[in-house]
Amino acid sequence: MKISTILDHIDNGHMALPEFQRGYVWNRDQVKGLFDSLYRRHPVGGLLVWATEAKTAAHRGEGPLAPGVVKLLLDGQQRMTSLYGVARGKAPKFFDGNPAAFSGLRFHLDTETFSFFQPVKMRDDPLWIDVSALMQQGQAGHETLVESLAEHPSIGTRAVKYSARISRILGIADIDLHIEEVTGNDKTLDIVVDIFNRVNSGGTKLSKGDLALAKICADWPEARDTMKSKLKEWAKADYHFNLDWLLRSVNTALTGEAKFQFLHNRNAEEIQDGLKRATKHVDTSLNLISGRLGLDHDQVFFGRFGVPVMVRYLDQQTKPLNEKDRDKLLFWFVQAGMWGRFSGSTESFIDQDLAALEGADGGLDKLLEQLRLWHGGLRAEPGHFTGWSLGARFYPVLYLLTRMGASKDWGTGLPLKANLLGKMSRLEVHHIFPKAQLYKHKFKRADVNALANFCFLTKDTNLDISDRLPENYFPEIEKAHPGALASQWIPADPALWKIENYPAFLEARKILLAAELNKRMEELLHGDTKWLSGPTATVPPIALAPGSIANNEEEAQINELNHWMQQQDLPLGTVAFDFADAATGEQKAVFDIAWPNGIQEELSQPVAVLLGESPETIGIASQSGYRCFTSAEDFRRYVKNEILTEDTHA
Repeated sequence: MKISTILDHIDNGHMALPEFQRGYVWNRDQVKGLFDSLYRRHPVGGLLVWATEAKTAAHRGEGPLAPGVVKLLLDGQQRMTSLYGVARGKAPKFFDGNPAAFSGLRFHLDTETFSFFQPVKMRDDPLWIDVSALMQQGQAGHETLVESLAEHPSIGTRAVKYSARISRILGIADIDLHIEEVTGNDKTLDIVVDIFNRVNSGGTKLSKGDLALAKICADWPEARDTMKSKLKEWAKADYHFNLDWLLRSVNTALTGEAKFQFLHNRNAEEIQDGLKRATKHVDTSLNLISGRLGLDHDQVFFGRFGVPVMVRYLDQQTKPLNEKDRDKLLFWFVQAGMWGRFSGSTESFIDQDLAALEGADGGLDKLLEQLRLWHGGLRAEPGHFTGWSLGARFYPVLYLLTRMGASKDWGTGLPLKANLLGKMSRLEVHHIFPKAQLYKHKFKRADVNALANFCFLTKDTNLDISDRLPENYFPEIEKAHPGALASQWIPADPALWKIENYPAFLEARKILLAAELNKRMEELLHGDTKWLSGPTATVPPIALAPGSIANNEEEAQINELNHWMQQQDLPLGTVAFDFADAATGEQKAVFDIAWPNGIQEELSQPVAVLLGESPETIGIASQSGYRCFTSAEDFRRYVKNEILTEDTHA
């Protein structure tokens, strides 16, 4: 079928995109490559479509389908979206992605190369022509363009040669693409999705969550957009979740189960009701976690898979939570995060916790008892604060203590409570003993970035302190704001403020931090401290988990990688990923950034980017099945070659 005919079919609703297809992921290099191949009449592969009845077809976008049999693109979305975007000068109705990938394509008539518009390079060169404008104007545009070129003093008679090249571009619309069809009444959504995954064996396949959402969208086409709009609301509040996570919460509210298969037989009304209930309870959970615990942004939001369990608990309540039950639920959330309850086999632990809520004897007490049996004692010990860097299991705990307690900023003396300061973007991690000074004294990276050397201050205060030593700036703070040092759990002995006593300072501060944490946990339990009694999980000797982000430069590279992934419409990685034992939750290592379910979630190899890490960290990741990259450039190359360009024939 001619490309022009296929584009017409997209316009009139005879061809569309099935609901289960993910969005547009191509970049400009791939669009240029496609048009270069078409211009040179190289093969670009055929299309695979699912021929099905329009009245039962769940498709992407708002445009109506034509009556009768329609063709849904299973293989060829990226090419046809690119072709449509350039040829029509706009995105198709089913578009979901970045339109800049195909906007502004130009062709140079002399060098016969495609490139995207660059004002400085192209403004004064008439041989750079607008491909979209030409394809929309057709033969009339061809004639006008040739006349304009012939009148140009630097071109003149060469316009005849260029006319053939212009015709060759217009001829792209007449190229035939082979179309293979999947037909038959036996082709259920499950079968078609399986065919899609087989065809895209090297490309972006569908996860279990995608399949569940595909089934939901078959009955409720607006489901995906409705869920995405809610995710955007949370993202504005600095909580970044994905569709699978939200769907998990819908699942727990609606079915009391973690596995997505339990959603498959639910109708649209049930899903809509489940989503309404789930989002209401997620909002409640986030408000409680932010307002009461102070965990008000993504980087300190540990144990996020505890939220689907909280959603189920809240959904079962027939009356508003009293203060004691509210705080006991938050105590469970913090404890689950501290000990890595959901860092291992997430789905199985969610199921265990959901089961603890069921039945006449189910509830918060059973949930807590299950956590204690799994982990051991729930009381913190100084050794638990022996971690280092942003990946430390107790890094969010330090932030929580700062927000929950009476911690004061050392520059202003103002309390750092969540309801007074707003989001973490206004606070910065401060190294109490400055990094530069510690490195001069030959301390190792893990010691320099020890959790007990961190506190949180306003940006201005952090800048004012600069790289001065505590023995010099602590007296100034205490004089200006009495009690401000103690509010951040600084040992009172001035001898510990000297850099030669740095190791002793760390040990003393760990004792203060553990005492503060246990105090705050007792507050959440309202005196019911039996949950903190009993044998404590073994702490000494603690082996520091290897790995994690070492400095500002590495952090900047990691954040830039995530920004780049977002531009490619690919899932964000988890920064300072807590790699833990699947059974015990024990932290084994911290990866700078990781995709534990693969970039093609649940279907491809786990990936980790490890910048400047030791062979030990790389070995842990590799032996656990992770594909490891030790530079941002190598990771980007992998994504381009094996994730994005795998769809060159898709």
